[in-house]
Amino acid sequence: MDSIMPVILAGGAGTRLWPQSRTLRPKQFLELVGSKSMLQNTLLRLESIPNVLPPIVICNEEHRFIVAEQMRKVGVSDGTIILEPCARDTAPAIAIASFVAKSIAGNIRLLVLAADHDIKNVDAFVDAVDKAAVHSEKGNILTFGIVPKSAHTGYGYIHTESSATDIKSVKSFVEKPDAQTAEEYLKTEDYYWNSGMFLFSADIMLEAFNQYSSELLGHCQAAFAQSEQDKDFIRLNEAEFEKCSAVSIDYCIMEHASNIALVPLDAGWSDVGDWESLWNISDKDAQGNVCIGDVITHDSSNSYIRANQKLVAAVGVDNLVIVETKDAILIADKSSTQNVKQVVAQLKQQGRYETKHHRLVHRPWGSYDSIDAGGRFQVKRIVVNPGAKLSVQMHHHRAEHWIVVKGTAMVTRGEEISLLAENQSVYIPLGVVHALENPGKIPLEIIEVQTGSYLGEDDIVRYEDRYGRTPKVSSVPGVQGRVETPAVSS
Repeated sequence: MDSIMPVILAGGAGTRLWPQSRTLRPKQFLELVGSKSMLQNTLLRLESIPNVLPPIVICNEEHRFIVAEQMRKVGVSDGTIILEPCARDTAPAIAIASFVAKSIAGNIRLLVLAADHDIKNVDAFVDAVDKAAVHSEKGNILTFGIVPKSAHTGYGYIHTESSATDIKSVKSFVEKPDAQTAEEYLKTEDYYWNSGMFLFSADIMLEAFNQYSSELLGHCQAAFAQSEQDKDFIRLNEAEFEKCSAVSIDYCIMEHASNIALVPLDAGWSDVGDWESLWNISDKDAQGNVCIGDVITHDSSNSYIRANQKLVAAVGVDNLVIVETKDAILIADKSSTQNVKQVVAQLKQQGRYETKHHRLVHRPWGSYDSIDAGGRFQVKRIVVNPGAKLSVQMHHHRAEHWIVVKGTAMVTRGEEISLLAENQSVYIPLGVVHALENPGKIPLEIIEVQTGSYLGEDDIVRYEDRYGRTPKVSSVPGVQGRVETPAVSS
């Protein structure tokens, strides 16, 4: 089999898996199935495919450091990371990936995968990819249709011609059906769940875009042509990419093209779309419970219970989802977990931070956990990775006290640079330019106590940052530097 270049779409929001999945760390970056994140499991699955090339990963601008770190941890150091300046669904992402792949390897075959799918039978998956690759030589776009196990109403379906062959001719793509229609689909054996996975040559896909969506193709071509290399990332041109319509590859290409074929896939696939589907694919105890973390059950059954921080005890419950995080708890009937996104919508309307990030916030240099807060104070536990450094910054409205509890801290305070060991502390007065760095070989842990009249994350004027983050220029009269946006800290 000739070489294949994987394209991993990693831009989903995963709102139905709230409170575990949030905007700044959605489900594809979480360890929901096993000890690796779903993105990492997707990357590791590729190792079984013969002649596979380094992947292209397409993600949101805000997730770039998470993607780079998770790729590094599973030994993928030579992939290409493309940053989308805004969300535009799958069609623009696939067009961009086709341009990028051609620039790297010519008319290469692309295997498009989602970063947040689970596949139990990797051998069956690889066999289906092999069949698709062989058939793609005929100039077809291959889609992978999941052999349905139930009359599921949460998936779109693909209707094929009846045949006993390994490759099916596609008649139509069908929207999510009602329960009765789904039952009829299941009886015919000519309908498959739409997996959102594809295989095609770059030229064939670009020809399809030129035929069915030439305007979109032009914006994608310009966005890539005017892109910039930023360290390990390719930044698409924002102005051109924003002109792209937000449209799926199904609506844009698949429902119109005549050269679509389907490879049936029966490999224990799940899109892990909600808590019930996660319960379905997880190992269960004798009572049908999935218990993760510090969980005690009594007279309880068929439930998914995840404890991240506290002890969770479930007594006399059935068919529930209970998910505890540091700042939110979800309790839902397992059959209603598709509606969790409605809770997220309400929280967004109220401007609640719980939709965007966890209390524990990850940064390219490490993480911070907001332990406590009051009217004029806030306490954080900050962890700085070995060799990492927070930005050089100052604050207009708050002072900070740093206490080292583990490791060694290199502290810049004005013109002064000092080393602090465990149990030592330093005071950063309001208005003083400062920075924190870990020069050691182990993680640095400090307790930060902020005091002042305003403690918002946007009270940061940044002067220097080794991670290339570019917040808005300060609008404060007489202040040079860059003011942080609320989405980014330190």
